Amino acid sequence: MRLPAVLAVAGLVAASGASGVVGAPAALGEGCANPSGTYTGEVPWGQRLVDPARLWPLTRGDGQLVAVVGTGVDGQNAQFGPGQLEGGTGTERTDCDGRGTIAAGIVGAQPNPSTTFAGVAPGVRLLPLRYTASDGGDPGALAGAIDTAVDRHAGVILVAVPAAADSPALSAAVSRARSAGAVVVSAASATQQGARTYPTATSGVLAVGSVNPAGEPVQTEAGDHVGVAAPGADLVSTSAGAGGAVAHRWPVTDPGLAAAYVAGVAALVRAYHPELSGDQVVTRLTLTAHRPPSGTHDPRLGWGVLDAYAAVSSTLPADVPPPGAAPVPVTAPAVVPAAAPAPRSSDVAAGTIALAGVALAAAAGVAVAAVRRARRRGWRPSRFTP
Repeated sequence: MRLPAVLAVAGLVAASGASGVVGAPAALGEGCANPSGTYTGEVPWGQRLVDPARLWPLTRGDGQLVAVVGTGVDGQNAQFGPGQLEGGTGTERTDCDGRGTIAAGIVGAQPNPSTTFAGVAPGVRLLPLRYTASDGGDPGALAGAIDTAVDRHAGVILVAVPAAADSPALSAAVSRARSAGAVVVSAASATQQGARTYPTATSGVLAVGSVNPAGEPVQTEAGDHVGVAAPGADLVSTSAGAGGAVAHRWPVTDPGLAAAYVAGVAALVRAYHPELSGDQVVTRLTLTAHRPPSGTHDPRLGWGVLDAYAAVSSTLPADVPPPGAAPVPVTAPAVVPAAAPAPRSSDVAAGTIALAGVALAAAAGVAVAAVRRARRRGWRPSRFTP
């Protein structure tokens, strides 16, 4: 399947003739990312799949700080709320490349009446950290950015642009972040067969693969380190170069952006389950994912496609091991998502059903047991603890 509008390495090329454009803002500058316009089409498929509006009656991620580590974030896009982007040492509120701004929008862009696009966790605060201007950044500089995120007490650290190589400093920074209780999420975005990115392949990092609207894996990078998958093709999100407007880029295909969806959901989980450690959040995200067709780990899809509602609302047994840690007995407790709360009127436009193919896949295995158990116990929408 041919994918439209690939995200360029050195920046984004403005789309032309795209539908849903309302008053495309002026260019940021030669060679820098520019908006396609203001997106007014149907709710983007990735947003429908994750369906964050279904979760907003439970949590919008309030109180969580998400570090977006990569190329910076353009604070001039009006879909970021006042004061939502943190300032201070090490932060960067400009973004010529554009990927940091796109990733930040997927995580936390505010709902706005001028567009159907919204971020996963609009209640979060965003910490924009630049360590590179494009691809293949220095792992030592990336380690410094992760250390800054830890020092600023970020609960979720999204590495939107991983490095092409590892280093002792980068491994140490990841270890420090985990010790501090942070969830480190990084994209499996290597472009050469057999290559890996870092800290994506580092132990303890939640490595994210990507899928297109058909549920097919997009990225080249593969291996046992991949934990879950999320939308990474034909995406819509906030654009750099907005100049104070609500402006977007679409369609964008970049496997690295799938990690932004997972980071947003991780922030929702942290807000709803503040008692969980970072590693327990990772376990919850992998256990509740829609399993691949094989039912086992897939080198490009990991343990399956992200299921945001199950990740936040499910009842899980205490001290449950992550997938693959040990053989799971046949009598293992089922994952039981809570019943869906009634959506608020402001959330109806953004809250639509997930893709039929993914839903069918979810009907197998754990999901079947979950439904049966839920019916027997008569679950009601309420706060559950793992």
